Amino acid sequence: MVSADGRVVMVFNGEIYNFRELRAHLEAAGDVFSSQSDSEVLLALFCRYGIECLNRLNGIFAVVFWERDTNTLWVARDQLGVKPLYIHSGDGCFAFSSEMKGLIRSGFGTTEIDPRAVLAHLGFLWSPGEKTIVRDIKKVLPGQALCVRNGRIEKSWFYYELPIAEKQLAKKVDDVAIEVASAVRTAVKRQLVSDVPLGSFLSGGLDSSAIVAFAAQEMQNKGRLQCFSIRIDNGATSNEGFADDLPYAQKVAKHLDVDLHVVGVGDEMMDRLPEMVYLLDEPTPDPAALNALFISELASQNGIKVLLSGAGGDDIFTGYRRHFALAQERWWGGLPKPLRSVLANTSNLLPASSPLSRRLGKAFRYADLPTDDRLISYFLWLEPKQAYSLLAPDLRRQLAADDLFAPMRETLSRLPSDVTPLDKMLTLECKHFLTDHNLNYTDKMGMAAGVEVRVPLLDLDLVRLAGSLPSEIKQKGREGKWIFKKAMEPYLPHDIIYRPKTGFGVPLRNWLQGRLKPLVDEVLSPASLLQRGIFDPQAVARLIEADRSGRIDAAYTLFGIVCMELWCKQYLDGNFALDR
Repeated sequence: MVSADGRVVMVFNGEIYNFRELRAHLEAAGDVFSSQSDSEVLLALFCRYGIECLNRLNGIFAVVFWERDTNTLWVARDQLGVKPLYIHSGDGCFAFSSEMKGLIRSGFGTTEIDPRAVLAHLGFLWSPGEKTIVRDIKKVLPGQALCVRNGRIEKSWFYYELPIAEKQLAKKVDDVAIEVASAVRTAVKRQLVSDVPLGSFLSGGLDSSAIVAFAAQEMQNKGRLQCFSIRIDNGATSNEGFADDLPYAQKVAKHLDVDLHVVGVGDEMMDRLPEMVYLLDEPTPDPAALNALFISELASQNGIKVLLSGAGGDDIFTGYRRHFALAQERWWGGLPKPLRSVLANTSNLLPASSPLSRRLGKAFRYADLPTDDRLISYFLWLEPKQAYSLLAPDLRRQLAADDLFAPMRETLSRLPSDVTPLDKMLTLECKHFLTDHNLNYTDKMGMAAGVEVRVPLLDLDLVRLAGSLPSEIKQKGREGKWIFKKAMEPYLPHDIIYRPKTGFGVPLRNWLQGRLKPLVDEVLSPASLLQRGIFDPQAVARLIEADRSGRIDAAYTLFGIVCMELWCKQYLDGNFALDR
């Protein structure tokens, strides 16, 4: 889009939820509009206020402004990183895209593998911070802006930081709960603005159920809200630590009087694994991305172009098991290091055969680390030294196992010294796990199906409110999201609000021994790995043997290596799963 005077060119992907208020402000100042679009408002806002306009936006966006008269390019990503944005900068050339494949397939970037990102994908399943699997392609970070001249990044800064300002509880808890419910309702209402059909994910968990509860009320004069869920067939999800979501989703749909559409899938979904790897741009080994794709495709088949998602609730209010585990550190975190080392060593003796023993082992495996590194360790899927040992010798020589922690250490270093451990962890959730993983796959899977995914629980006003609440009413004993649950008691059944936390997963461990076994044997064969040169064939063979014998649980690590090799087949060898 080009400004009326031709001075500014804008490239924009996303939605500005407060564009109507911004438009009224601009009209009062003399601006005239020819359409009802948020794009025109955003461009006019930049023309009037320059890059400072970012501070006025509430939305999800990746945006670039080109000022012709000053030869200046301004680049920005939304505050929470809902919309992805990749850049390549080098040799006087600057390129950008919402998808990494757009840069790679257009010839920008060398497709040289970054060993630090490979290590991160092994350790965390995703790469935190700006690094991608391709050495000379970077991510613009959440709330970050860039100034580019002559193909060079002249300035980079964060125009937004997470609002962490815990206050003493000055109100009754019931009044705070009412305030939280009102803020969630406002956030949902703000994101219902759409000129195309809109629906919602519905898993039957608290977050998506809360979104549906308020969306259904706000849309009651526009017909029944269309909701979408998934059923995983022929797999024992309970053995993987996942509960069956569908009965809960059905109960919520009946309680709120909304339509629920369900897509049923089984292990045949793994036939689309190469496509998943292609669509994600990076080798993210999380089959939950396929769940999001199937649900988005079902929504698209039903004419829905926008889906509301419950993503973000666990990241601003707490809710993951690691938040409870962190709270338990008050009992042992202050012990002398030798005693904490005993805890760490003992954790390695626990069997990997059940979800409970895996969680207990993970809780104490890094007990002997310094405080901030312990926080980071809660996000690990694989012990850093073991991840390092799986790499081929040439890659190992380029890095150290400790490199795994560096990006999140940098994030923590920017926080004030008096931030509580829980708020530090929630910062890592929002800045990394949410942005680099959950939002990344949700947005890309939705867009692949022609569906835009919106996340009301990441509305800036709601995030600000959550950041002001004391830790003790977010994580209260074993109960995560406690104040959010209290807030939703008038709207949802008790057994929905207080149901056990579960993931958005599939029975991957079973499938690795079944449908995926031939693929694992082919892709991770010593000859194949030796030819590629990223992983140590002998180390991977030992890992496969230990996993199949039940001595360790290496399901996601092996799946991660498979995804890495499938990524290489496509993005290095050119054998793309999709020609688009």
